[in-house]
Amino acid sequence: MASTSSRTHGIAGRIRTAATNLYDDNQSLLGDIRRAFNVMKEVAVDLEKANQFEKVKELENAAVELLATCDGCTHLSSAIQSVGESYQPPPEPSQLTDFEKLLKNEVAKQKAKSSSISQNQSLIRQFREAVWNVHHAGQPMPGDDEEDIVMTSTDGNIRNTTCPLSGKPITELENPVRSVECKHIYQNKDIIHYLHSKKGRGICPIAGCPSTLQLEKVRCDPLLLVEIQELRDMRKQHTNMTDVIEDFTELDED
Repeated sequence: MASTSSRTHGIAGRIRTAATNLYDDNQSLLGDIRRAFNVMKEVAVDLEKANQFEKVKELENAAVELLATCDGCTHLSSAIQSVGESYQPPPEPSQLTDFEKLLKNEVAKQKAKSSSISQNQSLIRQFREAVWNVHHAGQPMPGDDEEDIVMTSTDGNIRNTTCPLSGKPITELENPVRSVECKHIYQNKDIIHYLHSKKGRGICPIAGCPSTLQLEKVRCDPLLLVEIQELRDMRKQHTNMTDVIEDFTELDED
């Protein structure tokens, strides 16, 4: 019985380690994809300034395809993580696990509960808004409304815009980290100190969040820095647009 239990824990541990390594590799790929998307957005703005409208549209279509690829990588990444955390080897050594089937089933589950469609809508809207503002700064895009603006600013994986421990905006954190479980973001040194005071485990300090945090499950994943930079860029873009609107208002008053 002891040897069987030891074998089971050993196999599960190796699968968990392998899954963690694959997950980290996939997260790095996701970060590269998002950085590529941001570069495409910048190039589209330059093309719009040069009145290369057909090329802008081609680049937008390519950006949509890139985000669809990003979806597939995201679902696979989540599936790998889930399998690694929950896998238990079969009781008999002669039984083999069909990992291909296991991953396919888990990917299907991740797709069913994913909010990536709304997130992609938000990213594409940011793309179109950046292009639109080249020649129409201060003017609403066709079909734009308040709900669209709220969606753009709140969607995605940014769950909190201020660290609950330091009180700093996440865009000003020197070393941000994110919980694997609840996705909330903290200053690294502050969350480490908080968890040490709780003997390694503690409830997320975000008000109302029931998740239990562990030191090994709070990390700076590759996407985090990309998403924080996107938030900085989006706020800068909206600030510039507000300045343009104020300039137009002053002209009207004159």
